[in-house]
Amino acid sequence: MKPLTSLCVYCGSRKGKKSVYAKTAMALADEMVDRDIRLVYGGGGIGLMGTIAQRVADGGGEVVGIIPDFLQKIEKPFNGGTKKIVTDSMHERKQIMFDMSDAFLALPGGIGTLDEMFEMMTWRQLGQHKKPLALLNVNGYWDPFLYLLDHIVDHDFAGPDIRNNLVVESDIKCLLDRLGGARAPQKERQMSRAAAPSK
Repeated sequence: MKPLTSLCVYCGSRKGKKSVYAKTAMALADEMVDRDIRLVYGGGGIGLMGTIAQRVADGGGEVVGIIPDFLQKIEKPFNGGTKKIVTDSMHERKQIMFDMSDAFLALPGGIGTLDEMFEMMTWRQLGQHKKPLALLNVNGYWDPFLYLLDHIVDHDFAGPDIRNNLVVESDIKCLLDRLGGARAPQKERQMSRAAAPSK
Protein backbone atom coordinates (compact mmCIF):
# COMPACT_ATOMS: atom_id res chain seq x y z
CA MET A 1 0.00 0.00 0.00
CA LYS A 2 1.29 3.47 -0.92
CA PRO A 3 2.15 5.61 2.14
CA LEU A 4 -0.53 8.19 2.87
CA THR A 5 0.95 11.69 2.61
CA SER A 6 -1.97 13.63 1.12
CA LEU A 7 -5.61 13.05 2.09
CA CYS A 8 -8.64 14.52 0.38
CA VAL A 9 -11.37 15.14 2.94
CA TYR A 10 -14.95 15.70 1.84
CA CYS A 11 -17.27 17.22 4.45
CA GLY A 12 -20.15 19.57 5.03
CA SER A 13 -20.29 23.34 4.60
CA ARG A 14 -22.46 23.16 7.72
CA LYS A 15 -21.49 21.85 11.16
CA GLY A 16 -24.59 19.73 11.67
CA LYS A 17 -26.82 19.47 14.73
CA LYS A 18 -24.48 17.48 16.96
CA SER A 19 -21.26 18.89 18.39
CA VAL A 20 -19.59 15.50 17.92
CA TYR A 21 -19.19 16.23 14.21
CA ALA A 22 -17.02 19.31 14.72
CA LYS A 23 -15.12 17.59 17.52
CA THR A 24 -14.38 14.67 15.22
CA ALA A 25 -13.22 17.00 12.43
CA MET A 26 -10.79 18.61 14.88
CA ALA A 27 -9.57 15.25 16.15
CA LEU A 28 -8.98 14.10 12.56
CA ALA A 29 -7.07 17.32 11.88
CA ASP A 30 -4.86 16.76 14.93
CA GLU A 31 -4.06 13.21 13.86
CA MET A 32 -3.28 14.32 10.31
CA VAL A 33 -0.86 16.95 11.60
CA ASP A 34 0.76 14.40 13.88
CA ARG A 35 1.29 12.05 10.94
CA ASP A 36 2.38 14.78 8.50
CA ILE A 37 -0.57 14.15 6.18
CA ARG A 38 -1.50 17.06 3.93
CA LEU A 39 -5.15 18.14 3.86
CA VAL A 40 -6.67 18.57 0.41
CA TYR A 41 -10.26 19.82 0.57
CA GLY A 42 -12.88 22.04 -1.01
CA GLY A 43 -11.51 25.38 0.17
CA GLY A 44 -14.46 26.57 2.26
CA GLY A 45 -14.05 28.44 5.52
CA ILE A 46 -17.42 27.50 6.99
CA GLY A 47 -18.97 24.36 8.48
CA LEU A 48 -16.89 21.24 8.99
CA MET A 49 -14.75 22.34 6.05
CA GLY A 50 -13.63 25.44 7.88
CA THR A 51 -13.24 23.56 11.15
CA ILE A 52 -10.80 20.97 9.81
CA ALA A 53 -8.86 23.47 7.69
CA GLN A 54 -8.38 25.90 10.57
CA ARG A 55 -7.32 23.12 12.94
CA VAL A 56 -4.74 21.69 10.52
CA ALA A 57 -3.39 25.17 9.81
CA ASP A 58 -3.21 26.02 13.53
CA GLY A 59 -1.24 22.82 14.09
CA GLY A 60 1.31 23.73 11.45
CA GLY A 61 0.04 21.25 8.88
CA GLU A 62 -0.29 21.72 5.14
CA VAL A 63 -3.71 22.80 3.85
CA VAL A 64 -4.60 22.97 0.16
CA GLY A 65 -8.05 24.39 -0.55
CA ILE A 66 -9.54 24.05 -4.04
CA ILE A 67 -12.62 26.13 -4.74
CA PRO A 68 -14.51 27.15 -7.90
CA ASP A 69 -14.60 30.90 -8.43
CA PHE A 70 -18.41 31.09 -8.24
CA LEU A 71 -18.42 29.36 -4.85
CA GLN A 72 -16.27 32.10 -3.32
CA LYS A 73 -19.35 34.29 -3.48
CA ILE A 74 -21.53 31.65 -1.77
CA GLU A 75 -19.21 29.99 0.72
CA LYS A 76 -16.69 32.08 2.59
CA PRO A 77 -13.32 30.66 1.48
CA PHE A 78 -10.61 29.74 3.97
CA ASN A 79 -7.60 31.99 3.40
CA GLY A 80 -5.31 30.70 6.13
CA GLY A 81 -4.02 27.58 4.42
CA THR A 82 -0.79 26.76 2.68
CA LYS A 83 -2.29 27.12 -0.79
CA LYS A 84 -5.61 28.11 -2.34
CA ILE A 85 -6.45 27.06 -5.90
CA VAL A 86 -9.36 28.78 -7.64
CA THR A 87 -10.90 26.82 -10.52
CA ASP A 88 -13.32 27.68 -13.31
CA SER A 89 -15.67 24.78 -12.61
CA MET A 90 -16.67 22.03 -10.21
CA HIS A 91 -15.27 19.45 -12.64
CA GLU A 92 -11.85 21.09 -12.65
CA ARG A 93 -11.95 21.26 -8.86
CA LYS A 94 -12.68 17.54 -8.54
CA GLN A 95 -9.91 16.62 -10.97
CA ILE A 96 -7.30 18.66 -9.11
CA MET A 97 -8.42 17.24 -5.76
CA PHE A 98 -8.07 13.77 -7.25
CA ASP A 99 -4.62 14.47 -8.70
CA MET A 100 -3.27 15.89 -5.44
CA SER A 101 -4.54 13.12 -3.14
CA ASP A 102 -3.47 9.60 -2.18
CA ALA A 103 -6.87 8.70 -0.69
CA PHE A 104 -10.37 10.10 -0.14
CA LEU A 105 -12.27 10.32 3.13
CA ALA A 106 -15.78 11.56 3.82
CA LEU A 107 -16.82 13.14 7.10
CA PRO A 108 -20.52 13.86 7.63
CA GLY A 109 -21.90 16.21 5.00
CA GLY A 110 -24.73 16.86 2.59
CA ILE A 111 -25.39 16.11 -1.06
CA GLY A 112 -22.17 17.83 -2.14
CA THR A 113 -20.18 15.44 0.02
CA LEU A 114 -22.16 12.52 -1.39
CA ASP A 115 -21.61 13.76 -4.94
CA GLU A 116 -17.85 13.92 -4.46
CA MET A 117 -17.59 10.52 -2.81
CA PHE A 118 -19.93 8.88 -5.33
CA GLU A 119 -17.80 10.20 -8.19
CA MET A 120 -14.62 8.74 -6.70
CA MET A 121 -16.45 5.44 -6.11
CA THR A 122 -17.66 5.46 -9.71
CA TRP A 123 -14.21 6.21 -11.11
CA ARG A 124 -12.80 3.32 -9.10
CA GLN A 125 -15.57 0.96 -10.23
CA LEU A 126 -14.75 1.89 -13.84
CA GLY A 127 -11.06 1.17 -13.30
CA GLN A 128 -9.89 4.79 -13.46
CA HIS A 129 -8.00 4.61 -10.16
CA LYS A 130 -7.18 2.33 -7.25
CA LYS A 131 -6.85 4.96 -4.54
CA PRO A 132 -8.41 4.11 -1.15
CA LEU A 133 -11.89 5.40 -0.27
CA ALA A 134 -13.07 5.84 3.30
CA LEU A 135 -15.96 6.92 5.48
CA LEU A 136 -15.42 8.19 9.01
CA ASN A 137 -18.66 6.90 10.47
CA VAL A 138 -19.22 9.41 13.25
CA ASN A 139 -22.20 8.68 15.47
CA GLY A 140 -23.50 6.20 12.89
CA TYR A 141 -23.98 9.03 10.38
CA TRP A 142 -23.14 6.90 7.36
CA ASP A 143 -25.22 3.86 8.38
CA PRO A 144 -28.14 4.71 6.03
CA PHE A 145 -25.68 5.23 3.17
CA LEU A 146 -24.09 1.84 3.84
CA TYR A 147 -27.56 0.28 3.94
CA LEU A 148 -28.28 1.82 0.52
CA LEU A 149 -25.06 0.36 -0.91
CA ASP A 150 -25.95 -3.08 0.47
CA HIS A 151 -29.43 -2.68 -1.04
CA ILE A 152 -27.94 -1.85 -4.45
CA VAL A 153 -25.71 -4.92 -4.29
CA ASP A 154 -28.55 -7.16 -3.03
CA HIS A 155 -30.66 -6.15 -6.03
CA ASP A 156 -27.76 -6.79 -8.41
CA PHE A 157 -27.35 -3.24 -9.68
CA ALA A 158 -23.68 -3.38 -8.66
CA GLY A 159 -21.15 -5.92 -7.55
CA PRO A 160 -19.90 -6.27 -3.97
CA ASP A 161 -16.77 -4.26 -4.78
CA ILE A 162 -18.67 -0.98 -4.32
CA ARG A 163 -18.98 -1.93 -0.65
CA ASN A 164 -15.73 -3.84 -0.27
CA ASN A 165 -13.67 -0.95 -1.66
CA LEU A 166 -14.82 1.33 1.16
CA VAL A 167 -12.85 1.58 4.38
CA VAL A 168 -15.40 2.28 7.11
CA GLU A 169 -14.29 3.11 10.63
CA SER A 170 -15.50 5.17 13.57
CA ASP A 171 -11.99 5.32 15.09
CA ILE A 172 -9.73 7.92 13.47
CA LYS A 173 -6.39 6.26 14.23
CA CYS A 174 -7.59 2.88 12.96
CA LEU A 175 -8.96 4.47 9.79
CA LEU A 176 -5.72 6.32 8.98
CA ASP A 177 -3.70 3.18 9.72
CA ARG A 178 -5.83 1.26 7.23
CA LEU A 179 -5.31 3.98 4.60
CA GLY A 180 -1.55 3.70 4.93
CA GLY A 181 -1.03 6.73 7.13
CA ALA A 182 1.21 5.10 9.72
CA ARG A 183 2.73 7.60 12.08
CA ALA A 184 6.37 8.46 11.36
CA PRO A 185 8.88 8.21 14.21
CA GLN A 186 8.77 11.27 16.47
CA LYS A 187 12.30 12.41 15.57
CA GLU A 188 11.46 12.20 11.86
CA ARG A 189 8.28 14.24 12.35
CA GLN A 190 10.16 16.93 14.27
CA MET A 191 12.82 17.16 11.56
CA SER A 192 10.15 17.41 8.87
CA ARG A 193 8.38 20.25 10.65
CA ALA A 194 11.64 22.07 11.32
CA ALA A 195 12.45 21.96 7.61
CA ALA A 196 9.04 23.28 6.60
CA PRO A 197 9.02 26.90 5.33
CA SER A 198 7.65 29.47 7.74
CA LYS A 199 4.38 31.14 6.86
